[in-house]
Amino acid sequence: MKRHLNYYFLALASFLIVFGLLFLSMLSAIASLQNFGTANYYLFHQLLAIGIGLVAGVVVFKIPLAFWEKAAPWLFLMNAVALLLVFLPVLGLNMKGASRWLNIGGASLQPSEFFKITAILYASAWISQRFEGSARKTWQDKLKKGYGEAIKGYLPFIIFLGIIGILFYLQRDISTLGIIVVSLLAIYFTAKTPLWHTILSFGGGIGVALLLIIKEPYRFERLLVFLHPDSDPLGRGLQLKQSLIALGSGGLWGKGLGMSVQKFGFLPEAMSDSIFAIIGEETGIIGCAILISLFLLFLYLGFKIAHSANNNFAKLAAVGLTTWIVFQACINVASACGLFPLAGIPLPFFSYGGSHLIAEIIAVGLLLNISKNG
Repeated sequence: MKRHLNYYFLALASFLIVFGLLFLSMLSAIASLQNFGTANYYLFHQLLAIGIGLVAGVVVFKIPLAFWEKAAPWLFLMNAVALLLVFLPVLGLNMKGASRWLNIGGASLQPSEFFKITAILYASAWISQRFEGSARKTWQDKLKKGYGEAIKGYLPFIIFLGIIGILFYLQRDISTLGIIVVSLLAIYFTAKTPLWHTILSFGGGIGVALLLIIKEPYRFERLLVFLHPDSDPLGRGLQLKQSLIALGSGGLWGKGLGMSVQKFGFLPEAMSDSIFAIIGEETGIIGCAILISLFLLFLYLGFKIAHSANNNFAKLAAVGLTTWIVFQACINVASACGLFPLAGIPLPFFSYGGSHLIAEIIAVGLLLNISKNG
């Protein structure tokens, strides 16, 4: 039977992109005027990113899913090489003490944002072939075949996660690593692999994350600020403190669109990491609740696309892509509200930045492709 495009998902994604652009246009005017003498500098770059993303999104929508399944290993390998190229003196850009960007003709590109897509596609292709037709066993079967299952699928999967972990450890980008690992674990769990594999991986991941946080001073300071927000209100705790002030001053209905006070230099990273706090200040609890509801709807529709897919690769890829975007939104919102340590990751479709926005629109194109052809 001929399948139809999921127009509800298309409408939702389009609304998030358009509303995110409109909100950023009001938020970025002050900073753009101060830094570049024009009120539209950041808006123009965001529009350019949306244009590139839409072209790329249409391309990935048109290309058959079988191509993406076959090309996934090569795309993953090329993206892994790009992650290493950021350390070269000529190509790499070092910002705020981290090497995460490539200098391409004067424009910066963050390979880690596209690595989310290629890692999800490769994991989906590999797991769908390795565990095709498998089902979760009873606990007796687990005891009998546990070693065989571990050697067959679990051990290679852990090695795969370890390679990704090394790449992002070198880039000092543990937040992005966490998002990728959670997305890949969602794929692994969906493939009906033994439940203890996922539980053990999740627990081990938390342990490794704590070790990395304790080892790196600035990460440990972020954790301390999260646990004791008032310990350094003018230093490490400034962003969280001002974020909470912005959310609290918004009240129930907010101050009105464009009426934020915190965007006048009081709140660090107002256009990127802390944009949810500005949304709360201008639209209040009602606006925040609506935005969170939209991402929950994104989760529902994305999983519905995965559920209706007839192809195992398409099903797993839809789960991974949806988990990535929604989980990243959850971490950004939780960080702004003081419910999670500051992670330094953008709010999907809203935060300023070209690489993440292009990658997210590509993900939407893939999900629409799966909804019609999966």
